Amino acid sequence: MSLSHTPVAPSSPSPLPTAELLLLSDRTWRARQDQAIEDVTGGLRLWRLAITLGWFDIRLRYRGSVLGPFWLTMSTAVMVAALGVLYSALFKMELHDYLPFLALSIVLWNYLSTLVSEACTCFTSADGMIRAMRMPYTLYAARVMVRNTLVLGHNVVVIIAVYAWFDVWPGWAALGALPGVVIWMIDGIASCMLLGALCARFRDIPPIVASLMQIAFFISPIIWKPELLTGYKRDLLFLNPFYSLLEIVRAPLMGEAAQQNVWLAALAYSLVLIVITWFGFVRVRGRLAFWV
Repeated sequence: MSLSHTPVAPSSPSPLPTAELLLLSDRTWRARQDQAIEDVTGGLRLWRLAITLGWFDIRLRYRGSVLGPFWLTMSTAVMVAALGVLYSALFKMELHDYLPFLALSIVLWNYLSTLVSEACTCFTSADGMIRAMRMPYTLYAARVMVRNTLVLGHNVVVIIAVYAWFDVWPGWAALGALPGVVIWMIDGIASCMLLGALCARFRDIPPIVASLMQIAFFISPIIWKPELLTGYKRDLLFLNPFYSLLEIVRAPLMGEAAQQNVWLAALAYSLVLIVITWFGFVRVRGRLAFWV
């Protein structure tokens, strides 16, 4: 008995399902703008974290110091006293009128100049956090603004001491400085986001900014009063953005109301800064992590 064997052709393997990897990169302006809006709103929601980080920055900076940030307050007080006696004699002004103006101007200018200086390293100084975790870039700008605002709070002691010594108080007119302070905070965050991005890409900008701030100190009415300029020279002051931004806070704290043209100039400069910052941030936001 024989068994027939019929060869069976091997069945062809069933084809494996193919997978396609499709990479999409939405680089439209609308997509970038949506990401920037999400960044700003996310940073504002983390305002408690920004305050905590700014407070820790001050504690770390003055760790081991007895007086802490009050060393800066003492140096500011010595500078105000020395410059007040000298320039009141040079400008032939009464010390009673000049020293409160000088103390207020020096303290406010130190805040502005330090904020602009630290804005240049807003992102590069936080490179470790930027590379380690995904956080809104607005948070780092708010951190710098909070840190300098806390230092300003320490230096306000100098202003109060001078006002108490000469018994000159602005009264309820000082409340008029609150809108100016709000504008300062908005402009401070905008400056950090703009200068922080530029200085992360071009490392030559920080020394340029430092030189410009030194020039701005002498051409701005800080150690000299705006009333010393007359005629068209007084009108040229409005070409200096620091004058308008400084005056909307300084004038109410001196018991006076800021003029309308000063407010209009300050709002115009702030609007230009915000618009430039927004368009620049929308464009470079996706590259900041590679620049720091």
